[in-house]
Amino acid sequence: MLGHYLMFNRNCEEALEAYEKAFNTKVITMQKYKDMPTDPSFPVAESDLNLVLHSRLVIDGTEIMCADSGQAPASGNNMYITLTSGNEEMIKQAWAILKDGGKIYLELNPSFFAKLHGHLQDKFGVNWMFTVE
Repeated sequence: MLGHYLMFNRNCEEALEAYEKAFNTKVITMQKYKDMPTDPSFPVAESDLNLVLHSRLVIDGTEIMCADSGQAPASGNNMYITLTSGNEEMIKQAWAILKDGGKIYLELNPSFFAKLHGHLQDKFGVNWMFTVE
């Protein structure tokens, strides 16, 4: 499944409320940073616990995912193309090709919510997020 991931500057939940109204839809998933298991290598400030870690809604049959960014997104880095699949080999192949000459934001590794998850910017400036279910 190919999708979109929007990053917000501490106002993701507000944006989701507007999207629900604008598109007559409902958020189908919302996790906040406080819902994440404690991890000393990924500390979360008290002021960030109620920010959106991950959310999903469907607009006219297309899934859109959203979250609050740890830093204020600037034009160009506030959008990701996401690929979620059970095909681990396809994800690993795409990762290997697109990381060449690119910038890794989060290494493709197992996570608490997926078999593998990672994101990068390819050498063309396109942001990609990969998840193996």
